[in-house]
Amino acid sequence: HACVFSDVPQIDCDIKAAKIINPEFIAKCPAGCQDVKYRVYGTDIYASFSSICGAAIHSGTIDKSGGKILVQKVAGQSGYRGSFSNGIRSLSLPRWRESFIVSDCKVDVCFLIDGSWSIGKRRFQIQKHFLKDVAQSLDVGVAGPLMGIIQYGDDPSTEFNLKTYANSKDLKNAIEKILQKGGLSNVGKALSFVNKNFFEDSNGNRGAAPNVAIVMVDGWPTDKVEEASRLARESGINIFFVTIEGPDENEKQNVVEANFVDKAVCRTNGYYSINVPSWFSLHKVVQPLVKRICDSDHLACSKTCLNSADIGFVIDGSSSVGTGNFRTVLQFVANISKEFEISDTDTRIGAVQYTYEQRLEFGFEKQSTKQDVLNAIKRINYWSGGTSTGAAINYAFEQLFIKSKPNKRKIMILITDGRSYDDVQGPATAAHQNGVITYSVGIAWAAQDELEAIATDPDKEHSFFVDEFDSLYRFVPRIIQNICTEFNSQPRN
Repeated sequence: HACVFSDVPQIDCDIKAAKIINPEFIAKCPAGCQDVKYRVYGTDIYASFSSICGAAIHSGTIDKSGGKILVQKVAGQSGYRGSFSNGIRSLSLPRWRESFIVSDCKVDVCFLIDGSWSIGKRRFQIQKHFLKDVAQSLDVGVAGPLMGIIQYGDDPSTEFNLKTYANSKDLKNAIEKILQKGGLSNVGKALSFVNKNFFEDSNGNRGAAPNVAIVMVDGWPTDKVEEASRLARESGINIFFVTIEGPDENEKQNVVEANFVDKAVCRTNGYYSINVPSWFSLHKVVQPLVKRICDSDHLACSKTCLNSADIGFVIDGSSSVGTGNFRTVLQFVANISKEFEISDTDTRIGAVQYTYEQRLEFGFEKQSTKQDVLNAIKRINYWSGGTSTGAAINYAFEQLFIKSKPNKRKIMILITDGRSYDDVQGPATAAHQNGVITYSVGIAWAAQDELEAIATDPDKEHSFFVDEFDSLYRFVPRIIQNICTEFNSQPRN
């Protein structure tokens, strides 16, 4: 079959989104669309009679030299706000019947291709052809998607990594030269290999771009995928499966894990898996697959600062707090928690309340949805008593953080309204040395020197103080922003 369908249409600067009927499409903008004659209406969300390419420059998705974009139609808005951005002045508009948003496709993609003997020579060729179509459609390049390939059989091996080829032409030539290696279909082993070796900075992983692994499977895997894929998902790799053909009735007893796809993918909602009844219809899934991997907002497994932590709140329940203020503190805890993506493989939340004694209110493994967490926070009962903050930090470490998963960031947020009866320095230092990032939030009579001793350095980013409980809410955006800044500056391992 000819490859025409996977070429990305080049559009002119004056083409408006309303002109194109598809609800979602990929297009290529030429250079020079920043001219004022190409009108743009709105900011972030644009009215559909705006110039598509003008909006793409205004939104920062491409620069004036042009490039490839993903356009998604969204509902009409009751108002569009004009603004000056990236050299383009967009205009305001009271209302319009249809809008669109523009994004680019900056992803780091790893294809795991099936090289097992069961696939045969001819289907191996079709698989390569499919990869070339995907490379063409993605329009690989340094500012956009990068693509590497691992071939698996008995053992996986890297054909080339993300930084080997920086354009579609070289990439397609390299794909053509791949030789089939044979063996079994050990998909679990291959996913484990991807997780340990592929997305490293030294292999061209860009950190800010989402990591995507697409597994091609002819039939079914010859080993278990569940554990390897769980670990890969937890390190932020978005796993997609393209399964072709699948076992027939008399082969069913040879399948190692019956519903292996559901056990492996990021979400079992059908977004991450495509089943193709026959190798000869594989070309039909090029565009749907490219759209899904380019829509980075939908990539549920991407590691971001919001889905990669175990956050433990350590809450002062001493007598000086009082019942009303305690509710305010719980609201503050809930407001921070609800900003995060909460699930077993995303961020997990735990809480400890302390006076002279300590109580585990709920652990990390207890609540698996955001609503569960918010309900559990509401149910915390005010205790009332003394203030042993040092003992509370030790307790939180032993009860909460000891159960943290190895690739999660450990974040402790301690909230107190007074000076501690015991030493905080020793317990805080021990927590820091064990990899716990600690934030201290002091209210009213809390002691500045203690708050600084508890906080991870630099203090000014991890230690906060307010005179009264009602002002706590102001710190929510700052704490979340600091958690994110810290995450984004970490080297990716």
